[in-house]
Parts: sequence; C-alpha cells; structure tokens
Amino acid sequence: MVRATAERSDIAIDSIAVSALIAEGRPIVLKGAARDWPLVKAGRESPAAAAALLRAADGGQPVVVYVGAPAIGGRFHYTEDATGMNFSSERAAAFGAVLDRLLDLPDDATAPAVYLGSTDIDTYLPGLRAANDIVPSDGTFTDHPPLASIWIGNRTIAATHWDMSNNMAVCVAGHRRFTLFPPDHVSNLYPGPIEPTPAGQVVSMVDLRAPDLERYPRFAEALEAAEVAELEPGDVLIYPALWWHHVEALDGFNILVNYWWNSVPAFLDTPMTTLLHGLLSLRGRPEAERQAWRAMFDHYLFGASDVATAHLPPPAHGPLAPLDAMAARRLRAMVANRLNR
Repeated sequence: MVRATAERSDIAIDSIAVSALIAEGRPIVLKGAARDWPLVKAGRESPAAAAALLRAADGGQPVVVYVGAPAIGGRFHYTEDATGMNFSSERAAAFGAVLDRLLDLPDDATAPAVYLGSTDIDTYLPGLRAANDIVPSDGTFTDHPPLASIWIGNRTIAATHWDMSNNMAVCVAGHRRFTLFPPDHVSNLYPGPIEPTPAGQVVSMVDLRAPDLERYPRFAEALEAAEVAELEPGDVLIYPALWWHHVEALDGFNILVNYWWNSVPAFLDTPMTTLLHGLLSLRGRPEAERQAWRAMFDHYLFGASDVATAHLPPPAHGPLAPLDAMAARRLRAMVANRLNR
C-alpha cells in the first residue's frame, strides 16, 4: 500500500521557512496553511464564486486551453504510437470563456477534459496575488523570485513527470491527489520520448490508473517508494526539484496555484542542456569510453567540490573555480565555441 505524504498542521502561511523544508529532501503537506486566501474561501463556497473572483482579476490576455475527448478519461498523454498527443490545444481563448465552458460542463463521463495549465498569474491575472499569495518567512522568494502559475480544469490527470524546480502547490478549489516518486526511480518510471512531450516535460509511459506490469515490470519498485498527498482546499504541498509527480484533479471544477523556484544563481544553465549534449557526445561511444567518462564526471561534477582543485594553485583553477556571473559568461562562450566548430 502506498504511504501517505507527511503532514504538518502547525505552520501558518506567514511562517513558512520553505528552504528548510526543501532541505529535508522529501515532500510535505502543510494542512490548511492557505485556508484564509479569499480565493480558497470562494472555492469552498462554489465554483461560480471562485470563477467570479478570477474574472475580477482577468487582465484580458488570451490564454491557451487544452481539450481532450471523453475517451482519454482526463489523462493528457500520448497517442498509441507516442508520436503525437491525445489532446488538442486551443490558442487565443478568452479567459472568461474558459471559465464559462468549465462551469457549463457536466460532471460525468460524457464531458471532455478541459485544462488551463501553468498560466502565469502576474501576466494573465494581475493583482490576484495581492490577497492570495505565499511569501516565505525565510526570504527564499526574495532571493529567488518564483514563477507563480494557476491551473484550472475539470477532472484531469497530469501524467507522472518531473520538474527542474522546487514546487509549492496550493490546492485552491476542488481536491487534488499527488502521487510522488523519488528522483532515483527514473528508470522504474519508464520515461516517454524527450520530444515531443505533452507539456514540455518528459512523462512516464505507465498509466497509474491501471499499471501494465507485464510491459513495465520495474514500475512495481517505483510504487514501493511512492507516496500520496491528498489535498483539500487550503492545503499546501511542498516538494523538491526532480521528484516525479502524478497529479489528479478529483472534482468537476478545480483550481491549483503553484510556485516554482530554484535556490541557485540565475547565471546557471539548465542541466537538461547538459543531458541533451550528453546524448550527442557520449551515448554512442563504446562502453569502456562511457565508463571512463563516468569517472571523469564524478571527478569534476559529482564528487566533493574541492577534489578537482585541491592540488592546483588558485591562479590555475580557471573554469574549475567557483562560478560567478562573469565566469559563467566565459564558460558559456567556451561551450558555444566548441559546439560551433
């Protein structure tokens, strides 16, 4: 049986030390921490009340909405051959029209899946955060401003995926179920194609609703390490970057607000770029060479930070020295020069 994510009910919204919680290395649910948000209160009243509050914040920008036929059961994923998507996107939709559509849909199996995903709040709903926001007490968001997004839909499923950033997710209206897997179970989750992807990120090929363990036998190991967070309106889920998560919206009308951030300098590149270049430069080499390069990466990247420089005089550290913005610019130029040969 999958275990429940740890919960705490003693942390108020104005005293969340988010960096310390992330440093614990596991997901945690802060029960009711956002219960006093006006948007949460409106969501508890009715979908129409929550929609009215959102309409008042609408900045008039067209949005992108994703729509899937009833046959997909709300799970946004691939077509059978994994070369396309089982849903379509509708661009230049009016925000208010999306809300009307959701409010008018029947809450049964005949309804299409309608999903407004990862929509930047400050761009599309300016002013909403004035009364509906989380500002960690430890200054994390001051030093590393987050991307705040809103997700609105009916009974939809975001297939198991990972994000590069830490995540703080606020269940605003309806109920959500997050099933979370540690990053080291990536192979047991059978990642799908790097490209295309349903929403810009690699997703698991396993359907969590009915796992095919003959086709994906190692998924049984992932399930042993999984945990589930059942969220009610006002609950806040926090989990570290690269944790895989499968997200189910459990009601006919759901709203979630999330914050993404990384506590690293802005001049650092995304590691996904490194992975892609690794596919170009390492994946096709003979096994002995690949293992030699594994040792090289351990020496320069994954071992203790001073191992590669302890025996060198400081003036000779070069790219091995601690990065700052100027050093990162020089290193990026070195990489670009090599790629352009």
